[in-house]
Order: sequence, then C-alpha cells, then structure tokens
Amino acid sequence: MKNIVFVHGMFQNPKSWVEWIKYFEAKGYNCIAPAYPSHDGEPRELRKNIPSALSSLTLDAVVDSITKEISKLDEKPVVIGHSMGGLITQILTNRGLVKAGICVDSAPPAGVISFKWSFLKSNLPVVNPFKGNAPCVMSKDHFHYAFCNVMTKEESDKAYDDFVTPESRNIPRSVMKDGKIDFKKSHPPLLMIAGSDDNIIPQSLVETNFRKYFNKSSKTELKVFPGRSHFICGQKGWEEVAEYIAGWVSNLN
Repeated sequence: MKNIVFVHGMFQNPKSWVEWIKYFEAKGYNCIAPAYPSHDGEPRELRKNIPSALSSLTLDAVVDSITKEISKLDEKPVVIGHSMGGLITQILTNRGLVKAGICVDSAPPAGVISFKWSFLKSNLPVVNPFKGNAPCVMSKDHFHYAFCNVMTKEESDKAYDDFVTPESRNIPRSVMKDGKIDFKKSHPPLLMIAGSDDNIIPQSLVETNFRKYFNKSSKTELKVFPGRSHFICGQKGWEEVAEYIAGWVSNLN
C-alpha cells in the first residue's frame, strides 16, 4: 500500500487535512498527517490554552519531527504539504526522503522572496521582531485577508473557528537558516501548486520558487489554480485540487 504524508502549514494542524485523508484513503492510500510539535489538539482549545513551547519552536525542529514520522513507514511516502508544509516538503524532497513531493502554495525557501504588498502585509505581523518570542494568535480579520480573501467573511470566520491554531513566530524567522534548498541537486518528482488569488503566498512567488529548480534529470512541474486563495485546501472546490494531485501521483509509476 502506498503512503501519503500530509504536512500542514502555519496556523493550522492535522485537522485541516481530514477531508483530504478521507479522499485519498478511498483511493487505497495509507495516509498520516503528523502535527508540528505543540500543535496537537482541537484548534479552539489550543487558542484558549496556548502551548508555551511555541515560543521557541523553529523550522528545523518541525522538519526533524516530520522526518521521524516518515522513518517509521515501510517505504518512502508521497508528501503533500501546504504553505510552510510546502517548504518542509521541498526540504524532504531535496534530502531524498520521499517518493515525490507536492507543494501547495508553498512558503519560499531561504533566498526566495517577494516584494508584493499582499505578501508583506500578510507576513510581517508574524515575524515582527518587536513582538519578541510570544506565540502569534492571528485575528479573524487578518486570517480573512491572508488566507480566505476570495471567501465571504462569514465563510472565513467559520474556517477560523474550526481550524486556526496559535503559532510560533520563530518558524518563519528561522527559514533563512533552516530553509535552504540545493536547487542544483537531483531530486524525486516535485509538483508545485499555486492559487491565482493567494495573498500570503502570491502566484508570482510560487513561480519564482519553481524556476529555481533547474536540474534537467529531475521532474519539476507547476500547476496554477484560478480563483484560489491560500485556503485552497479547504475552500469550495478543494476536490478539484485533490483530483489533480491524485492523477499526478498515479502517473508517477
């Protein structure tokens, strides 16, 4: 049986993958969705009782925790990661730990940046050095702008209530140190997906990230979905994205 590992992004936890797990399990895959350290639990409860360990959590620690989960599997998995989970997927793919990687609205690796206003507006409040190491609790208004800008405020608020967790500011801050990719190195097949209307990870940033890969012996592909926000894995029409990924994975063999 083939394994799929789902890696959530920041301000989310494995609950964000529940419908995707059902979708891929119905296709015969063995699916797991490990949580980042200090991200386990019901999002509403995590917001009420913010784990103190989030203050020091870094990207490297998260990658190590996901790597340990992968090492327990009987064979290399396909890894599907969203946002910061997409960058983690790039790192795991670069290290040859996966059969294939799918990066959905991936956070950029070290050295890949955007000066688009929506990217800066969405991300700067999280990495703000004047906030110290206190965990970040995103407001509903900011979540609507950064994640759910193509959805109604009512839809966005419901998604917030159901899925949003408090987050470590030191995960994105540590990308320059822990998020390096050797773009020249050969790697397993890699699919990068962008949402055309994503504010926090603009389509142009995903395209820049994609163009960094130039090893001719390795398969790297890009797919853009129109009308999708950063909440691409949860907004209406997520099944179309999942179906495209399922088809791409089935054609690997």
